[in-house]
Amino acid sequence: MNSAVLIDIVRTPSGKGKPGGALSGTHPADLLATVLHALTDRNGLDPAVVEDVIVGCVSQAGEQSVNIARTAVLAAGFPESVPATTIDRQCGSSQQAVQFAAQAIMAGTSDVLIAAGVESMSRVPMFSPTMGKDPNNAPLRGRYPDGLVSQGIAAELLASRWKLDREVLDAYAERSHRLAATVAADQAADQIIAIEVPTDDGGGSRIVDTDETVRPATNLDSLAKLKPVFYSEDHAARFPEISWSITAGNSSPLTDGASAALIMSEQKANSLGLRPRARFHSFAVTGSDPLLMLDGVIPATEKALARIDLSINDIDAFEVNEAFAPVPLLWQRHFAVETERLNPAGGAIALGHPLGASGTRLLASLLTYLEHTGGRFGLQTMCEGGGMANATIIERL
Repeated sequence: MNSAVLIDIVRTPSGKGKPGGALSGTHPADLLATVLHALTDRNGLDPAVVEDVIVGCVSQAGEQSVNIARTAVLAAGFPESVPATTIDRQCGSSQQAVQFAAQAIMAGTSDVLIAAGVESMSRVPMFSPTMGKDPNNAPLRGRYPDGLVSQGIAAELLASRWKLDREVLDAYAERSHRLAATVAADQAADQIIAIEVPTDDGGGSRIVDTDETVRPATNLDSLAKLKPVFYSEDHAARFPEISWSITAGNSSPLTDGASAALIMSEQKANSLGLRPRARFHSFAVTGSDPLLMLDGVIPATEKALARIDLSINDIDAFEVNEAFAPVPLLWQRHFAVETERLNPAGGAIALGHPLGASGTRLLASLLTYLEHTGGRFGLQTMCEGGGMANATIIERL
């Protein structure tokens, strides 16, 4: 089996996913084209050698419709011969893109691929593709007669069942912002690509090169003042066990952004004179209870570890996506991992969660941290809508 290696990985800064956010004036295809161009340019790679571009995007509607991957490839100036495809595994879409790319290389069907992700939540809001229609058909409603719920309610259920109270969740959120403002900021130059965006008045342009979603001043007092965002009388009647602890402060914010990874066979990298930064070792994807939805990170992690001769204690750093604070906390409690190894540069609560782009953003954070600290192995895992999760294990080279 061929060895799949990670040559480079880049991302845009995170922008607030609402009108007026730092990246909200930029078309999502332009966000993606920016990282695609930067990835090939800073590695001196002729884009013509790229055999495919696999892009994760969740809300494939409006400006993100009709295969945004291909739109961005052409907008980036790649040759017309370079194909591209857009995939959706919900929040894990670009992590799945990485897995598809690495697996193709390991299988010997490709040598040079780009895996990427993009989401402009300011311009293409969540749930845009549903057009106000219920995507759940009659057989699905028959299988779950009590009804499925939103991810926010799923997070509340998990917090209740794992006995994670409001104070614990808020403390974790404060840690995420603190680490993002210190550790992640110190490592940002290795992964962030500055992007030129139009000014608010449309009369000029400016450069965005820092994450807009990080709030260094976040503290427990300010977090404690926030109200639960998913409470309703109907939900309270259906789920009396919920204590209603999920707020905007201990959840990931709506975010705009794009990210991309250059993945090759080790032999091809050597022939092109490119130095691999990491090797892919193991992948997993799993389904889980679609009501709880967010706890699939546990079986996905177990599955990825079982495929190779490593234990949880052999992993130097973990990226567990902070869609909501209960997710990394319940994962940590299950595996008894030291806090210092979990999201050591902060996570999505501070750095943002641009849905389709988050998988490759987590990979960028993981690799950068391993390089700065001398760690060898890293694992990332993400919960996903509908009750799924991905896990990936890399080795820093």
